[in-house]
Amino acid sequence: MATQTKTGGDIELANEVRLIGRVSQEPESRELPSGDTIWTFRVVVPRAPAAARPHQSVDALECVVWSGRLKRSVRGWHAGDVVEVSGQLRRRFYRGGGAPASRVQVEVSTGRVIRRATSG
Repeated sequence: MATQTKTGGDIELANEVRLIGRVSQEPESRELPSGDTIWTFRVVVPRAPAAARPHQSVDALECVVWSGRLKRSVRGWHAGDVVEVSGQLRRRFYRGGGAPASRVQVEVSTGRVIRRATSG
């Protein structure tokens, strides 16, 4: 479920993401230092042509799944599957190579396969 907040009157703030795209590689399970297990994968979506970057035709967006039920579903996804996911953008901070770093991920709350990859 997306986070929505009203502030200063009638303005509604929201953090909502919906992607429909292709899984670029097999989803991976990772165990965090906390002991939690997450699943990560990338969804590739087409990008509309832009004057500033005319040769950038797709975006590859990193997704992470924390919930048990959805993790079991994602475990069965494969590279090339077309999926629909929704969730929220999250900025994660961590230490990489001894230096602070960050990345933006889609924290997926719902997801489904729309079309399986063709084998062969």
